[in-house]
Amino acid sequence: MDIPWWRDAIVYEIYVRSFSDASGDGVGDLPGIRKRLPYLRDLGVDAIWLTPFYTSPMADGGYDVADYRDVDPLFGTLGDFESLVSDAHELGLRVVVDIVPNHSSDRHPWFREALRGERRERYLFREGGELPPNNWQSTFSGPAWTRVEDGQWYLHLFAPGQPDFNWRDPEVHAEFLDVLRFWLDRGVDGFRIDVAMGLYKAEGLPDVEDQSFTSVSPVWGQPEVHEVYRQWRKVLDSYPGERMAVGEVWTDKAEDLAQYVRPDELHQSFNFAWLQAPWSPTAFKKVIDETMATVPFATWVLSNHDVVRHRTRYDTEDPGTGLKRAKAALLTMLALPGSAYLYQGEELGLPEVKNLPPEARQDPVFFQSEGKLPGRDGCRVPIPWTAGGASFGFSPGDVKPWLPQPEAFGELSAEAQTGQTTSTLEFYRQALTTRRDLVRSLPYTLEWLDSPEGALFFTRGPLTCVLNCGLEPVRLPPYESVLLSSGPLDGGLLPPDTAAWLNRP
Repeated sequence: MDIPWWRDAIVYEIYVRSFSDASGDGVGDLPGIRKRLPYLRDLGVDAIWLTPFYTSPMADGGYDVADYRDVDPLFGTLGDFESLVSDAHELGLRVVVDIVPNHSSDRHPWFREALRGERRERYLFREGGELPPNNWQSTFSGPAWTRVEDGQWYLHLFAPGQPDFNWRDPEVHAEFLDVLRFWLDRGVDGFRIDVAMGLYKAEGLPDVEDQSFTSVSPVWGQPEVHEVYRQWRKVLDSYPGERMAVGEVWTDKAEDLAQYVRPDELHQSFNFAWLQAPWSPTAFKKVIDETMATVPFATWVLSNHDVVRHRTRYDTEDPGTGLKRAKAALLTMLALPGSAYLYQGEELGLPEVKNLPPEARQDPVFFQSEGKLPGRDGCRVPIPWTAGGASFGFSPGDVKPWLPQPEAFGELSAEAQTGQTTSTLEFYRQALTTRRDLVRSLPYTLEWLDSPEGALFFTRGPLTCVLNCGLEPVRLPPYESVLLSSGPLDGGLLPPDTAAWLNRP
């Protein structure tokens, strides 16, 4: 049986504004990405995922879309996108693009019509008097409702510039089916669906006690959403070349996650339980067991554009261990059945940038919380390509990037790490190359081995993966040879905060 490309793929997330700037305005763009495609091929990934590049006023970094069928001039042109797809395919890279169906920009023509009192049924407008219609809160802080001039209120689960669509209106359904076809016709290989569990809200929009992302409530996870993805799956299946969709689904139960990846719905859904797990063999094993038992096609992810980079998360748990743990977690993740999603810059070992000044911050989370929440800018700082220069090679010449980079980025740049056998970049290249040689010969299952305290050992066919989360070295299980390790091994011992791949005897 042929294995679909996405089942075991390594997908590299590109936060477009922060990857590579070719135009010289300090903001990443599509031509900049196109220039760096050979780097991604040589890194060993199978596909790239592009965050939104559509026409947008950038109230939320492009996740506020004003035109779903065009490229914002900040990022290039539609021709630039088509050239990017063509070049990627020539290099053997698939292209996945973000789609944002929960909400649009308040500059979208439909919402402008709604503000004039026309066709408001395409959004969620309600009467509310002097108070909002219910107690729902924006995930960015503050009320989820904004009042317009005629006294009605509109719902925005994110920024006020991101009004939520009313998915009970047939025109919304038809619009997004057409948007899917527009980009599929231009060669995209798949879609990452933003807020995939959020399209429908419960009838009557009742007050809630728990509005957290992971809770199925009147706000999230309504059952009607599954029919949307059944329709989308039919569209995807009508195109050649195994087009796919992966959902951003936040949930606290693997059983709920599995509902989105039934055979006639999405192909994959992000497994945020792995990202949220603490540095613990017990926690890791629990996530792996629950995922493998319930989700048909697993995904694994450690960082993305919305969370603190995992090097820094692990370092916060135990200062000084972050990079070692990040590399060990990566090696463990790559040994698991399923696909893995990487976030740009993690292959360089980039940490979260915590000390951004208030005047530099741009995330609406920071502003809506009146500075109480730092927001997500710290993981979105443009990545360094060269050891020197005004932007470490992110932009040409003396151009400064849209978010300031710390001086330490120079020694973490791709240029500084290339060819250095002990660097994080070369470790990633070796790990991805080794995995590619292995993955198609491995069963889509794993077996646990008896593990010493603080450690996690499992096998997949001829491969044994060992991880030591403890404070003391542990003895390795029997093996013929070491394929790869995240750090030096001490004879027959596995040091703390280290992982290794072994050939079984």
